[in-house]
Amino acid sequence: MKLAQRSTAEREAELERCELCGAPIPAQHSHVLELESRDVKCACRPCALLFERTEKLRLIPGDVRRAEDVELDWEALRLPVDIAFFFRAGGRMRAYYPSPMGPTESALPVAVPVELEDDVEALLVNRTRGARQQWIVPIDECYALVGLIRTRWRGLTGGAEVWDELQRFWARLERRSR
Repeated sequence: MKLAQRSTAEREAELERCELCGAPIPAQHSHVLELESRDVKCACRPCALLFERTEKLRLIPGDVRRAEDVELDWEALRLPVDIAFFFRAGGRMRAYYPSPMGPTESALPVAVPVELEDDVEALLVNRTRGARQQWIVPIDECYALVGLIRTRWRGLTGGAEVWDELQRFWARLERRSR
C-alpha cells in the first residue's frame, strides 16, 4: 500500500498545476488569459469553465482553423518580417511579429478583414520561404511561437534548429486544423 501511495504522490508531483486553484492538471489542459497583464495561465477544467468569460480572465479557445479566404495586402501592412499575428484587444486590431527578443508590436495601424474573438483569438500568418499559410488560432499558440523563436534563434538567420522547429510547429497547426 505504501508503494502505491508513493507512486501516486510522485506522479502527482510531476503533473502541471492549475494556476488558479493549484489542482494537478494533465499535459493537455485549458488556458485562460489574464486581460490586464496578458498573462496566459494554465487552468483545470472547473476553473476554465468558471472563468470562461469574466471581467479579468477569458478562456482561450482550443480550435485552430485555416483562414485561406482572408485577403491580406502584405505590402500595405509594411511588416519587416514574414511571420506575424493579428488580434483585437481594447477594441483595436494589433499586429505583432515574433523575434529573438520576444514579441514586437507594429506601431502602424492595421486593418485585417477577419472575425476574431477579442483578446483570445488571432490570425497567424506564415509567409516564410515562399509559404502562404494563414490560420485563426488561440492566442496561446502565438505566444508559443514567440517562445520557440526566442529560445531557438541563433545568429543572423536563426540557424537550422529554429527552422526545423518552425516546420514542426506549422505541421502541427495543419494537423489540428483538419
